[in-house]
Amino acid sequence: MAEPNLDVGQLSENQQIALQTYTSVTNQELPAAIPVLQRSQWNVQVGRVVQKQPSIISYSYSNPRIQIAIAKFFDGDAPDLVEEARAALAAPPQRSTRQETLLNELNTIPRSSSSSQRDAAPRIVPQPDNRNVYKPPFIFSILFTPFNIIYRLFVGSLGLFVHLFPFLPRVLTRLSPRNPSRGPRRNTTGRRPLNPRDTAARFIREFEEEYGSHSLQMFENGYAQAYDLAKKELKYLLVVILSPEHDDTAPFVRETLLSTEVVDFINDPQNNIILWAGSVQDSEAYQVSSALNCTKLPFAALIVHTPQDSSTSMSTIARVAGVLPPSAFVAKLQTAITQQSGDLNRIRATRAAQQASRNLRQEQNSAYERSLAQDRERMRQRREAEAAKLQAEREANLKIEASKRLAHQRDQWKRWRSKQVASEPEADIKEVTRISVRMPSGERVIRRFPPDAGIEELYAFVECHDLLQDEESVLEASQPQDYKHVYSFNLVSPVPRIVYDLGSGGTLGDRIGRSANLIVEPIQDDEDEE
Repeated sequence: MAEPNLDVGQLSENQQIALQTYTSVTNQELPAAIPVLQRSQWNVQVGRVVQKQPSIISYSYSNPRIQIAIAKFFDGDAPDLVEEARAALAAPPQRSTRQETLLNELNTIPRSSSSSQRDAAPRIVPQPDNRNVYKPPFIFSILFTPFNIIYRLFVGSLGLFVHLFPFLPRVLTRLSPRNPSRGPRRNTTGRRPLNPRDTAARFIREFEEEYGSHSLQMFENGYAQAYDLAKKELKYLLVVILSPEHDDTAPFVRETLLSTEVVDFINDPQNNIILWAGSVQDSEAYQVSSALNCTKLPFAALIVHTPQDSSTSMSTIARVAGVLPPSAFVAKLQTAITQQSGDLNRIRATRAAQQASRNLRQEQNSAYERSLAQDRERMRQRREAEAAKLQAEREANLKIEASKRLAHQRDQWKRWRSKQVASEPEADIKEVTRISVRMPSGERVIRRFPPDAGIEELYAFVECHDLLQDEESVLEASQPQDYKHVYSFNLVSPVPRIVYDLGSGGTLGDRIGRSANLIVEPIQDDEDEE
């Protein structure tokens, strides 16, 4: 037999966990709890204690020594360890039974053999109330109005009869057979069913009206949304189920839930707790209490992701039923959080590494996309520059070809036009127009023209003067097709300055008269001036 003053540090990890679990349930001192656990071979499942209360589930254990120890523990007597050991060795193993009263209305959920304190926490989505009121057409309403009046009179008289004899409905209810498992739970509280968000807002408002303002940060949405958030962010979901009609609700809320120690513990960001609370008068909270195996009100359960079970499992790791002091309430939650923190930290580290890998991959993809976009932009600019260069070269070649073709046509036209210039009149003819023209080279040319010759004849003479000086060597040429000759000069009389432009037309006799001194003034284009 081990000594009572055994050092806790000498115990193994499983023994320390068993000791913490046993002391959290029995609130027994360590020197007294260690011998009991040694006698029970450190089997906490055998030594589990459930206090018997009215209208809750009670357990009868297969080991008689535990029954004796529990009875003496709650009666205030010290347990007789020798008698417990003898009874344990003599008694054959029996099946543990579970008794359930009519007030529980609970569903049986099998417990995992690997962990007696961790049950699967299902995700509850409240079903909407689909009971729609049928409204008949207006014609049928008129036709059935007499029957409706008769029905209302009958119901009113029946209500008066029930008011006079109030015991009859209770007697009829007891005599009539009923199956509570059939059909959905009826709403007997008179509360209007709302969606989860509005239900949570209504509960928080009623909670503040009943218990005053507080600093608890309650989740303002449905249980399913809080469940998903805790699962996604690896946080602890603290579910609190209350009943306004229960006698322990007010003491639990005022002395435990709203105590400074509990409020600070729940609001501490390091604990990562999401608080969701509800009333069993609402359908959602009632379904959650049934799914979480609520055995007594007020009830609190701590739910968290348990990766040791599966990659998507959510389990209940701590339960608090009834009223507990704030220190015991916090200690029980802290113990469960401490036991589960190692697995959660490992999952958080894994997710952080995966997120860092995703971020690095996204940054690499973004950098690659930016580099690819820059390369595409450079290629586009290079292609545009090459296309612009080719276009410029093509336009330059076209201009050169056009200028060459224009020069060839101009030369052909000059050769053709030089053959068309009329010869100078004879010296004995008096009716002539004598014109002295100063060429751009500075040479002055004097020639006589018939008075009826057009002004264009004078321009053609000046244009073809170089060819007319050696007329015999000029080859014959035909008039070029699709060519219109444009003279690049004007004939101007300096004093007074008169421009004899070609566009005004007329004959030499009419515009110039018998004689004139003219100079050749080149026409400067806008491009040449620039």
